[in-house]
Amino acid sequence: MFDTIKEEIQVVFERDPAARSTLETIFTCPGFQAILFHRFNHWLWQKKLYLPARMTAHIARFLTGIEIHPAAIIGQRFFIDHGMGIVIGETSEIGDNCSIYHGVTLGGTTWSKGKRHPTLEDDVVIGAGAKILGPITIGQGSRVGCNAVVVNDTPPGSTVVGVPGHVIVKRDDEDKSAQREAMAKKIGFAAYAESKDMPDPIQNALDAVLDHMHKTDQELEELKKKLK
Repeated sequence: MFDTIKEEIQVVFERDPAARSTLETIFTCPGFQAILFHRFNHWLWQKKLYLPARMTAHIARFLTGIEIHPAAIIGQRFFIDHGMGIVIGETSEIGDNCSIYHGVTLGGTTWSKGKRHPTLEDDVVIGAGAKILGPITIGQGSRVGCNAVVVNDTPPGSTVVGVPGHVIVKRDDEDKSAQREAMAKKIGFAAYAESKDMPDPIQNALDAVLDHMHKTDQELEELKKKLK
């Protein structure tokens, strides 16, 4: 249990530059609090203590503004930033290393029993206000842009934007994409699931900055080698 808490705190420090201390994270980070509540609630649900699980989840919703059904399956290193208005339905499944921002809904589209909520595979990022609806699968490493409404499966590594959500075709070759991803990760850039794939002039300018930084980084490494 303590290892899980330490890991959840570490994730906050990795993905939230506003985090300053462990105590601040514990007492003022609603995403962290909601995840801890859910770990306990899900344990109660697995023990078939349904009423206590739902009651504790209701208390967590009141305290954090984040609604997670106790039956939802959530993997390791899950990160919620800001959190207010997030809804995660009963049959939702979330893989490891996923991140979601405020106003996100993982919702159902039917009143029928059974699987009716989305599945997020590993390393998925869901931007603020996005709605992922129905028993669909968001492929590993995908990004869903802010306020997108997604109702269909998405392949791994895709970027989804718009209403209804549609996958944007990648324009860059794989080497260039990996290069930009590495540089963005190095400088901590992950703007609410905004992606290098978006056909936007501002994003294109950011791509150019990342490319220039990569080139500069390479030149610095070469100079260091020469100096040594």
